[in-house]
Order: sequence, then structure tokens, then C-alpha cells
Amino acid sequence: MSAHTAGPIPRRTGAAPSRRIGTLHGGWILTQRELAHWARQPATPVFSLLFTIMLLLMFAFIFGGSIRLPGGGDYIQFLLPGMMALAMMFGVESTMTAMAADAKKGITDRFRSMPLGDASVSLGRVGADMVGSAVELAILIGGGLLLGWRTTGSPAAAAAAVLLLLWLRFALLWAGICLGLTVGRHQGAETLVQVLVWPVGFLSTVFAAPELMPPWLGALAAWNPVSATATAVRELFGSPTGVTVGWLAEHAVLAAVLWPLALTAVLLPLSARAYRRLRR
Repeated sequence: MSAHTAGPIPRRTGAAPSRRIGTLHGGWILTQRELAHWARQPATPVFSLLFTIMLLLMFAFIFGGSIRLPGGGDYIQFLLPGMMALAMMFGVESTMTAMAADAKKGITDRFRSMPLGDASVSLGRVGADMVGSAVELAILIGGGLLLGWRTTGSPAAAAAAVLLLLWLRFALLWAGICLGLTVGRHQGAETLVQVLVWPVGFLSTVFAAPELMPPWLGALAAWNPVSATATAVRELFGSPTGVTVGWLAEHAVLAAVLWPLALTAVLLPLSARAYRRLRR
């Protein structure tokens, strides 16, 4: 049969392109991956929780007896909400470590080759960490109740306090993601993060009222984002705030909303940029 009678030869085409997964759907899939990983290897989240509980017991029973609050009040009532805010702060290191580990092992590059939205990887990390943070808060609240801590605010105020704590955690997650994608591959990155996190966490109103500090140090502590959340949460739980004068005493809840909003506005775009600049 000649070429003229055979008709046109059909053009061969390659395999159909993979269907691109939506950003939110991809984020949910990766959230499930992270939660499954924690279920198989729970050492890291359990150790983080035990460390927070150790700090709580140490300050409650060793140092708490020597700390007095402006305006009076039980130190346990003051300490518990502050420890909840500090626990949200300490999550920066675990988030950074997880993102850096995926980048070092090439897992992040593998995700980049899949039909996933650019934000899906970060959203998966955020989703898993928010679930872990909610569980950690529930355990801290339960432990606080066993130690004698009580909330005297309304149920709605208590729910608002928990939401503010998770709002702070959400904002700080982007700091961990950004650090994990930018400096996580370098030797000594974990030490660098500890140097950044610990001073911010302790130079706050978590353990002591700023009015008991030297004026310049108290001013720094009062304007700490962790302090804003800690003070607001104490106010909503009906606990002693430790802040009786100044802007924070009158606008703690507003500060606890604005600080994480500002951090998210800065850190989220930086995290997206760091992800796009990753080299295979």
C-alpha cells in the first residue's frame, strides 16, 4: 500500500500530563503525611512536651515561692498561661528542624517535582504543627488543672484565649519554616535558632511581671510578642496579668492579635521566597 492510499499517519503523543493538585488539597495530603510520621516516631513531639512540663514544674515548685506579683495573686495562676504562650514559641525550633531535615534528605525537592502547588509543602507543615500545638495545649491545660490552676473567666473568654495562643503559634510557624529553608542545611543551624528563640522566650512576661524588672528591661519584655499573648491570655482566663500600668495593661488582647498578624505578614512571603529559591 502506497503512502498516498494509507492516509495520514497519526501523530504520537506523550503521556498525558499529570493533573495538578490544588494547593489546599496538596497541603492536606502532606499534613496527613506529617501526622503519620509522628505516629510512627513520636519521640520529637513527646520530648518537646516533656521539656515544657519540666519547665512548668521547676518554676512552679522551685522558683515560684520567691516570686511576688504586682497587685498580688497566686503564682500558679500567673505561670500557667505564660507557659502556654512559651510552648507556642518553642515550636519554632521543631518546625525549623523538620523543614531542614526534609530539605537535606531531598524530600522537599521530590515534592517540588510533583504536581503540587508551591505553598502545599508549607501548608502541610503548618497543618500538622497546628494539630500538634492544639494537643500540647490540651495537655498543658489538663496538667495545670491538676496543679491547682483554675480559670475564672467565661467559657467564651477561655475559648478566645486558646485561639490567641494558636494564632501566635500560626505566626511563629512561618519563622520556623523560613529558617528551615534558608539556614537549616548549614552546620550549627539548630544552635543558631536556640540562640534566637531562648532570649525572646525568656525576655518576656512568662515567668515574671515586667514591673519587677529594671525599667529598660521591663519595657523590652512588655513589647515582646510572647508577652502580649501571655498577658492577653491571663486576662481572658481571669488570671493575674502581672501588668498593672502601661499600654499593654489596657490593650493586651489587641496586641495579641496585631503582633502575630504583623509577623505573618512579614514571614509568610519570606518563607514562600525561600521555597522558590531552593536548588535541586
